[in-house]
Amino acid sequence: MTKIVLIEDDREISNTLQRVLEGAGYTLAVASNGVDGRKQIDSTEPELVITDMMMPRMGGFPVLEYIREMKKNAPKVIMVTANEGGRHKAYAEMLGADAYLRKPFAMDVLLETIVQVLEKPAPGGRTARASEGNARAGRGASRRS
Repeated sequence: MTKIVLIEDDREISNTLQRVLEGAGYTLAVASNGVDGRKQIDSTEPELVITDMMMPRMGGFPVLEYIREMKKNAPKVIMVTANEGGRHKAYAEMLGADAYLRKPFAMDVLLETIVQVLEKPAPGGRTARASEGNARAGRGASRRS
C-alpha cells in the first residue's frame, strides 16, 4: 500500500484530502506544518509527500530542501498552493518538487497527478509505482478543495 505524508495547515482542506486519499486506498500520515511533517517523513518513510507551500512554523520550501538532502529513499513531492506566482513554482521545481498544483483543484486532478508522479522514474531509474488498486480507485472523484 502506498504511504503518503500530507502536510496541510488548513483543517478543512486537510480533512477533505484525507477522506479522498484514504478512499482511494492510500495510507496517510498527516501534519499541519513542516516541522511535524518532517517528523512524519522520518518515521513513516513515505513514497510521496503532498505539502502546502505557506504554513506556520515551517512552510513547504524548507520541507522540499529537507527532502532534497535525503540520500536514499527520498519520497516524491507534490506541492499545493493558492499562490499564483510563477517564481514560486520555478523555485519549487528547482528544489525537486515533482508536481505543483494550484488551489482550488479538482480531486480527480490530484489523484491523477499522484499516479503520474509515482510512476515517474526517480533519478537512477527507480520507479515508485502506485498500486493498480490505488490508480483505479482514484478515477471519478471530483470534489473540490
